[in-house]
Amino acid sequence: MRVLLVDDEKEFVSTLAERLALRGVEADWVTSAEAALKKIEDTQYDLAVLDVKMPRVSGIELKRMLHARCPDMLFIFMTGHGSEQDFHAGSSEAGAAYYLVKPVQIEDLMRKMSEALGRGEQRP
Repeated sequence: MRVLLVDDEKEFVSTLAERLALRGVEADWVTSAEAALKKIEDTQYDLAVLDVKMPRVSGIELKRMLHARCPDMLFIFMTGHGSEQDFHAGSSEAGAAYYLVKPVQIEDLMRKMSEALGRGEQRP
């Protein structure tokens, strides 16, 4: 499994990548939507974990851009703002079946990644 992590909080996203690597997950990380779009030019990812609230381009907007270029990529959203219910109410078109509230528990993330890849439910 190859995962792209996108979050504007460098310490958080780099630590998350390290924790995933310890569990055998190949995880690259970037801190902006622009960097994510560059990263997918060189590498194919099974799944992207996107922060909802980032400067300039939100995770929801980034999901649309990534999906246009990589239609088979799956997505998980995470945020430190609001509840899961708030997120789904405001972003039903985002197509995210999986959502995590920060601070993200690594075991929850691992479970949701396995579920997403096993079922492929997030493919629009």
